[in-house]
Amino acid sequence: MMNIGKLRDALEKNQILIYFTAVIVAAAVAVLLTGTTAAESAINPALAFMLFVTFLQVPLAELGQALKQVRFLITLLIANFLLIPLLVFALVGFFLEDPMLRLGVMLVLLAPCIDYVVTFAHLGRADARLLLASTPILLIVQMVMLPAYLSLMLGSDVGSYVEVGPFLHAFVWLIAVPLLLAGVTQLFAKKRDSGKYIADVLGLTPVPATALVLFIVIVAVLPQLGPAMEAVWQVLPVYVAYAVISPLIGWWVARRAKLEVSSSRSIAFSAATRNSLVVLPLALAVPGAIPVLPAIIVTQTLVELVSELVYVRVIATWGDGQGKRADI
Repeated sequence: MMNIGKLRDALEKNQILIYFTAVIVAAAVAVLLTGTTAAESAINPALAFMLFVTFLQVPLAELGQALKQVRFLITLLIANFLLIPLLVFALVGFFLEDPMLRLGVMLVLLAPCIDYVVTFAHLGRADARLLLASTPILLIVQMVMLPAYLSLMLGSDVGSYVEVGPFLHAFVWLIAVPLLLAGVTQLFAKKRDSGKYIADVLGLTPVPATALVLFIVIVAVLPQLGPAMEAVWQVLPVYVAYAVISPLIGWWVARRAKLEVSSSRSIAFSAATRNSLVVLPLALAVPGAIPVLPAIIVTQTLVELVSELVYVRVIATWGDGQGKRADI
């Protein structure tokens, strides 16, 4: 009989290869397509399923446990919701003038990852369990803070790009409803063996579901990429600079807080890894979003996946020889 746990571990360990394979195959398919209507119409259903199975992996019942790790949690929040926004505002202000590009980049870079960051943190010798327990808080806080950050940076321009109706519709049906269904499924899994089996099987799907979303988005966007290529080249330096600076910020603040080495690595991974595909439905709710916003969001995803290959080797060595605690 298939070992679900081993299969899930194999999918998670090979997810970067799976994602890049999906991207390459999607690019080949897009070249052969003459239209993108079918692909565009499939984006939201694929996103809804991906977000449901992603949220299903977020241990909502462990929210109380995360609140007990006070020093780690405060450091995590300071890194992701104070220092990282300052970095993002500086990068966006320096590199970008177009409000649409600023909006797309901020949607991505201001939202800390709640899913595969745990796997990468584990591979990078970080305290993945502590990070996993904190993911519900990261999800809640980013959804509360995103509108405030966008208003602060874009000012009056935010009303021109974010219409309340479509934005709220996307949030409710593509984020709130999948999150609610995930919570119900988790409760069912605790009460019934059949529920646990269903949850275990669904636990196999986050990586394939994410690959499917990448595939569909690229098939939909690539044929229209001409007008978006200039935007991609404009945001690329922002993403590269972010990939280099953000883990250093996370590590620095964690060491200042005197966290253990493994916990400090977790902060570094969290600061560096973003929630790109989770905020994609919010980006698609922006009028005229396609192809520019999906293109620059997928670009960030690809830069990040390459960066994670570096992080799991480099961050894993940070703090070696310093003992359990160290200060900069």
